[in-house]
Amino acid sequence: MRRAFSCGGHGKTAQLNHPDAGQITARKEMPMPTLNEIRSTFLNFFERNDHRIVDSSPLVPRNDPTLMFTNSGMVQFKNCFTGVEHRDYTRATTSQKCVRAGGKHNDLDNVGYTARHHTFFEMLGNFSFGDYFKEQAIPYAWDLLTKDFGIDKSKLLVTVYHTDDEAASIWKKYAGLSDDRIIRIATDDNFWSMGATGPCGPCTEIFYDHGPDIWGGPPGSAEEDGDRFIEIWNLVFMQNERFEDGTQRDLDMQSIDTGMGLERIGALLQGKHDNYDTDLMRALIEASAHATSQDPDGPGNVHHRVIADHLRSTSFLMADGVMPSNEGRGYVLRRIMRRAMRHAHLLGAKDPVMHRLVPALVAQMGQAYPELGRAQSMIEETLRLEETRFKQTLDRGLRLLDDELGDLPEGAALPGETAFKLYDTFGFPLDLTQDALREKGRSVDTEGFDAAMAEQKAKARAAWSGSGEAADAAVWFDIAEDKGTTDFLGYDTEIAEGQITALVASGAPVAVAKTGETVQIVLNQTPFYAESGGQVGDQGLLKTETGTARITDTKKVAGVFIHFAEVTEGEVTSGQAAQLAVDHARRSAIRANHSATHLLHEALREALGDHVAQRGSLNAEDRLRFDFSHTKPLSDDELAKVEADVNAYIRQNSAVETRIMSPDDARGLGAQALFGEKYGDEVRVVSMGFEEGSGRGPDGQTYSIELCGGTHVRQTGDIGVFVALGDSASSAGVRRIEALTGAAAFDYLSGQSARLSSIAQDLKARPDEVVERVKSLMDERRALSNEVAQLRRELAMAGGPGDGGGSEVREINGVKFIAQVLSGVQGKDLPPLIDEHKARLGSGAVLLMADTGGKVAVAAGVTDDLTTRVSAVDLVRAAVAEMGGKGGGGRPDMAQGGGSDISQSEAAIKAAEGVIST
Repeated sequence: MRRAFSCGGHGKTAQLNHPDAGQITARKEMPMPTLNEIRSTFLNFFERNDHRIVDSSPLVPRNDPTLMFTNSGMVQFKNCFTGVEHRDYTRATTSQKCVRAGGKHNDLDNVGYTARHHTFFEMLGNFSFGDYFKEQAIPYAWDLLTKDFGIDKSKLLVTVYHTDDEAASIWKKYAGLSDDRIIRIATDDNFWSMGATGPCGPCTEIFYDHGPDIWGGPPGSAEEDGDRFIEIWNLVFMQNERFEDGTQRDLDMQSIDTGMGLERIGALLQGKHDNYDTDLMRALIEASAHATSQDPDGPGNVHHRVIADHLRSTSFLMADGVMPSNEGRGYVLRRIMRRAMRHAHLLGAKDPVMHRLVPALVAQMGQAYPELGRAQSMIEETLRLEETRFKQTLDRGLRLLDDELGDLPEGAALPGETAFKLYDTFGFPLDLTQDALREKGRSVDTEGFDAAMAEQKAKARAAWSGSGEAADAAVWFDIAEDKGTTDFLGYDTEIAEGQITALVASGAPVAVAKTGETVQIVLNQTPFYAESGGQVGDQGLLKTETGTARITDTKKVAGVFIHFAEVTEGEVTSGQAAQLAVDHARRSAIRANHSATHLLHEALREALGDHVAQRGSLNAEDRLRFDFSHTKPLSDDELAKVEADVNAYIRQNSAVETRIMSPDDARGLGAQALFGEKYGDEVRVVSMGFEEGSGRGPDGQTYSIELCGGTHVRQTGDIGVFVALGDSASSAGVRRIEALTGAAAFDYLSGQSARLSSIAQDLKARPDEVVERVKSLMDERRALSNEVAQLRRELAMAGGPGDGGGSEVREINGVKFIAQVLSGVQGKDLPPLIDEHKARLGSGAVLLMADTGGKVAVAAGVTDDLTTRVSAVDLVRAAVAEMGGKGGGGRPDMAQGGGSDISQSEAAIKAAEGVIST
């Protein structure tokens, strides 16, 4: 059917040499409306008729894993039509941004060469979810076109499905169309379905007749491929449900889904026969002409058209989070970029052009799509980087192409091996080579290209399998090669749909996983972040029609995201569509910790010096850990300054911005590289905080600039609060700071406050008096402790109650000897007591033993004049051995040891006497 517009429908393809025709005859006195005004008129019309104006959904579908890009207005409402999702409105209207440049809906090759093909277009639509049906949808369309847009009624005709008598009757009765202007179509052109089974229904399409001066016949005729009759709007009546056996039943909830390409209706309302002659596209074409110093309507007009179209698709894709890469959506984006850049090259542009056109696009479309303005600097940088890199290889690639063509017979196809060399060596996608050859009347041996690609993959796999990766990692390479890598959606959303491309259990693919089983799940796209760069992997839920799985971790191998899961209900099957939901609270805490790590890194550099560099990190949901190069512990003042600086930039609540650039350019801006991160041709540069006059950053104001692939808060204020728990050694020359943010920091501070209040209550003081009161108590305690120790020493010296073994002086082998067993004396008190005994003896040896609560402290001393005859170490060792201890050590004049059995003190004394007597 003609549901899928090129700029909102397949419609009819017009070549550039067709003359203008079919001018609007109504409202000639009105000024020509701009595309922005037409968009507003459409949305306002349906808002007046009780429809909710709903913002365009992103170009990356969050709820349809089968689509590479959003390609129609109904995509965001798919679950509303099937009854899976219910919103607080039953009528909606949108202007949906769409891209068709890959997969089933691919208009790339025609863009620039026809009047109505685009890679990017806007789809105007109105939708009813079980509210109104044909009897209102048809009058809405007729009134808008003929009254608000002022289109001549006599220029309009419609098609209906051949059995849809109801729609035909409404057109006849309400619009007054005669039977010859209501064309019945018996093919799928006028019957829409969501898939082989499921919701479906007939369509009615509205056509505009450009008049007999244009060749072509009405739809359904042999001349329908001409350009006289152009489809402008399609209304889908979603009224049936189709089953596998082909039978149908009426849906309980009958709905409306319409689509009208803004570019196509804009051309019509502006009296044009070519979408590229509308005011918006003309402004972009003239911007291209100005940047390249080439006539917009001269021989290079096709090049300007390609550039204008591709500028829109590439800019909007990047605004929605798609970045150029060699895989998936990023690869399609890069193809579109390079196609536009080659056309700029053909216009003679010597320097990058595309990034200079972004302001013109923002001026035209930024009000309707504010995300374009927010991402403008990132889009400009990315385009400049891509074109700079591509221009370096473009000349060599085109020279190679010309050389190869020179050796081929006239009209012969380019060998596939050569096309693959252009792809592999110069980054020329196959379609770019085909586009270049198309202008020369040549083609490419695509089978040869595919064979060369397969051979390279085989070599890459053989090299990769010997790279030292884990043995079971080969299964992930197989999946990547067979099913493709995983697109990460998680920078922009935590909820999406994906398609299960593989299930792996015990290192091997399986078809199904049931309740209680653990399995590793691979999807074509996911919002789950895979562990890297110090950030832990996401957790959350995966649900299919038949089961639920709890995602416990996410990792990445060879571009494949591995979701570690436990099936908690039913079963999940390979190939199923899955609803994916990241644990929001956990991800939010991780984001806060990761962004705080960036601020902490810069605060440490400010406080300690530029030698500080990251040496490892952990960004988990409950804490952060940051290892950095530094040779000594942080002082209390240094740690306090770092903590204060981080919190100051949190309170600043500045936007956290992300840009894409080359690693060299990023480092040139002062961006810090994260430890352990591997960087490709492009990197994500995350910046946050502003510091007037600091001299840091690209503009002298940015506080923190890091190369980072992790997820981050949108504003620094989202971090909440930062609490440093302390500084410790991690390894030689590396220090570690552990810290908390957000709720964890709040809980920690609340606990600290509660403990402080409890202490204050015990001390009978106010919380602000606790420190001084504790200091006073500590001083008092030290004084009392010293006093007690002194009293104990005096008591011990006097041979009072603590003297368990007698303190009389004995003489053994001509050596004076004192031995005492003490109680209430600590081991640390023994050396001073020995010194006092030695002073009293003048010449002699001393052995002291103290019961310290289950253990025995032993100390011995010998006056200096006797150390050549008797060693204090020998005395201690002999005594300790009798009291259940081992060893002991010190100097000849003073030694200490320990035992466990004070009851053996007499035996210990005798052993010491034996040492003296020998």
